[in-house]
Amino acid sequence: MSKVFNRLKNANLLRKVVHFTVGMVTYPGIAIINKLRIKGADVLASLPQSNVLFVSNHQTYFLDVITLFHIFSAVKWGKKDRLGVPYYLLNPFTRVNYVAAEQTMKSSWVSRLFLLAGGITVRRTWNENSKEERRGLDPSDTRKIARSLLKNWIITFPQGTTTPYAPARKGTALIIKHHKPIVIPVVISGFSKAFYKTGMRLRKRGTQLTVTFKEPLQIDYNASVQEITAQLMDAIEQSERFMPDVLKHP
Repeated sequence: MSKVFNRLKNANLLRKVVHFTVGMVTYPGIAIINKLRIKGADVLASLPQSNVLFVSNHQTYFLDVITLFHIFSAVKWGKKDRLGVPYYLLNPFTRVNYVAAEQTMKSSWVSRLFLLAGGITVRRTWNENSKEERRGLDPSDTRKIARSLLKNWIITFPQGTTTPYAPARKGTALIIKHHKPIVIPVVISGFSKAFYKTGMRLRKRGTQLTVTFKEPLQIDYNASVQEITAQLMDAIEQSERFMPDVLKHP
């Protein structure tokens, strides 16, 4: 059964169908009921079709990734700072994968369906609701991500949690050191106000959603994992210097 599922994941026609279906369901909440603003989309036009790693902060389990999928497809059709009419879903950009926790993606039929849009599942080495130490990715999961970089863009969330300003895992920095992808920082805002963390239900209408793409990071691949991780956290505005004072001194 798992072999059949993996073949389905790799079928581009099915992936396009999933992108279209999920895209049509989520478009009103992203672009009509709430308002999406896109910044820095010009960066996407000059990128190659593989070995590109998008690193982002994380506010919801699904809507963050789905919105990036919308934007990638819209830019492919010549859009820039807004999605406009979603005719881009008729031929979406599908050469993109995203990294997600295995536990999350097996939690419902919706998440299992969304896996077919390009999910790469990884095993958490910690529990988001506990106080366990946050360790890196399992080595086999790191290899999966590396293989996908050879063919596609990848979206990953270095913090591995929707908790703002949480420390990052070292797995993303290790992948960057060893495989030297083009690294595009992404900063998102408004999603935690507009949507519930799990699922796709609306929490608040009329919210300004913002997705900002920054210029590719200039990375010293000889730097330590800790130094690269710190650079990533600064770039996605999740380091201590971006933390509100109320969180620094509760």
